[in-house]
This record gives sequence, structure tokens and C-alpha cells, in this order.
Amino acid sequence: MRRCVRSTVAPDDRAPTRRTVIAGATALLAGCADDDGDEAPTTAIGTPAEDGSDVTTTATNETASGDDNPATGEVSQMGELTLSSPAFADGERIPDRYGYEADNVNPPLEIAGVPDDAESLALAMDDPDAVEPAGKVWDHWIVWNVPPDIERIPEGWEPAAASEGTNDFGEVGYGGPNPPDGEHRYRFKCFALDTSLDRPESTDVEALGEAMAGHVLARTQLDGTYPP
Repeated sequence: MRRCVRSTVAPDDRAPTRRTVIAGATALLAGCADDDGDEAPTTAIGTPAEDGSDVTTTATNETASGDDNPATGEVSQMGELTLSSPAFADGERIPDRYGYEADNVNPPLEIAGVPDDAESLALAMDDPDAVEPAGKVWDHWIVWNVPPDIERIPEGWEPAAASEGTNDFGEVGYGGPNPPDGEHRYRFKCFALDTSLDRPESTDVEALGEAMAGHVLARTQLDGTYPP
């Protein structure tokens, strides 16, 4: 199986809060019936709001940000947390040696903007373009309890003070890109948490996300691509 990365949702101070979106959806549902109880024409979620904003975009970003399970899906920027790599720029090609069939070591990563009250960091890497060939988003790397004061994760990292979970290769630790059908996009996600997590190494990304829910202080995403 082979995989890859790309997509960052920029923060928008004008975007409505989740509470605003929910309230708007509730009002919309309430208006779906007229006073006689008959169904009235509904308004498509994508109809532009009066201020010109696109409700569809806002709703999609809220869903894609992974609020139900923070470790899955696209990650919208939250806070000042940043994740970068000296090996490749955001959205650019990941060097060959980090592939599963090459050296299969993680690329170096740099972390900044961690909130002062963070207790730990978590990382996840996946391949959303694997859905067609593999039938699912392919998970490559799951890490938690990363010390919040860490600034650089070296290439070929063997964490002593952090825990790694099980990827979709059935292995604990990093599994590099390995796309079978063309260039894929790979998402490296970083989360600052207000707690540490007690999880076994059998933990997959779904279980990690469930454990992180309600504890995310900040989040960010770095994308890269990788060809067959």
C-alpha cells in the first residue's frame, strides 16, 4: 500500500463559531414547516448569508476540522501552533527516503507556538488519497504524550518520552508513504493537549482521537506529497 499529503485550512476570525452554526441550523430546521404544519421550501446550506459569507464553506470546515474525532479528517488551524519540516515545504514533495519502501524513517519536524498550559502533544500522519485504492484513509503514524517543550523531532525519531500507536501496516511506529496508483497527499497533524494520555501501543488513530476529544488546546496541519 502507498500514500501522501496536502491541505491546510487557514483560520478566519470572521468565521462563525460552532455554537453559531448549530443555532443557525436549529433555526433552519424550525422553519421547515409553515404554520399549517406543511413543509415549506428549505434553504440550501450553501446559500450565501446576508453578509456575503458562504455557509457551505463554514459548515464544511467545521466538520473537516475533526471536532467529533480530532485525529481524523482535515485539521483547521487553531491557536498559534505550527508544524513544519526542513525536509519539505507545506504542500511540496516529501523526499524519497521517507517512503515505506525506501529508508522508511520519519522526516524531521519542527514545532512552535505550543500553548503555555499544554501538558502534551500528539501527532498523526495519514493519506486521504488512499480511499480509492484502499477503501479508507490510510494511517501512517500515531504518536502521543510528546513533551510540550519539544521544538524539533529528528529524522528517524525513536521517542523515549512519547508513545507510538499502530498504523495501518499493522506496525507500531512510523510507516512511510507508499502510494500504489499515483501521487498522494499526506497530512501531518499536530495537537496540543491539556492532558497526557494513558493508551496502549495497540491504539489506532480512531482511539487516539476519542481519547483527545475535549482536550485539544491548539492544532495545526502540514501537508506533503509523494509519488509511486
